[in-house]
Amino acid sequence: MSITIAIVIITVVLSLWAWRDTSLMDRWVMNPYKVAHKGQYYRLITSGFLHADFGHLFFNMFSFWIFGGLIERIFLGLFGPSGGFFLLLFYIAGIIISDIPTLIKHRNNSRYNSLGASGGVSSIIFAAILFFPLQDLCLYGIFCMPGFIFGILYLIYSYYESRRGAGFINHDAHFYGALFGVLCMAIVYPPVVPSFVEQIAGWRLF
Repeated sequence: MSITIAIVIITVVLSLWAWRDTSLMDRWVMNPYKVAHKGQYYRLITSGFLHADFGHLFFNMFSFWIFGGLIERIFLGLFGPSGGFFLLLFYIAGIIISDIPTLIKHRNNSRYNSLGASGGVSSIIFAAILFFPLQDLCLYGIFCMPGFIFGILYLIYSYYESRRGAGFINHDAHFYGALFGVLCMAIVYPPVVPSFVEQIAGWRLF
C-alpha cells in the first residue's frame, strides 16, 4: 500500500473516532496554550489527523490523495524505495511547521484551538505546483487556472484572511504550509527551481 493511501485511511479513521470521542478530540486538538505552557508538543502532530466535519475531512483528504500520490511518485524517483518514507516526513513536517506561527501568536490564549491537515496538504500542493506550474487547478470544478496563478492567489488570500483574523479557519497554517512546501522542495531537489522558471517563462495567456 502506498504511503499516500495509508495516511488518508489513518486520518479518516482518527477523525471519525474523535467525532465520537470528545475526550480524544480535546487531548489531540492544537491548543497553543497547552503546548507552550504544559509542554504538550505532540498536539502539533495529532491535530493534523483531526477534522471539524465531513466537508473539512473530505476536502483535505481528496486534495492530499491527488497531490500526495503525485509527490510520492516523484520521491520514489528521487529516493528509490525510501520515497514513501520521505513523503511521510515531508507531510508531518508541513503540519508541524505550518502551526508554529499559530503557536507563537496564540500561546497565551487558552481558548484558542485549531485542527486539520491543511498545513501539510498545502505543503504537498505547492510542492506539486513547483514541479508542474502550468498544470490547471480548478476551484469547484469550474474555475480553472495554471497552478502557479492559483498559488499566487492562494497565498495572497491566505495572508489577507490571516491579517483580518475573522472566522475559525487557520489561514496562517495554509500560508506557512505552502511556503514550507516550496522552500523544502527547492532544497531537496534544487533543479526544480530553474525548471519552474523555464516553464513560467514559456507560458502564454492566449
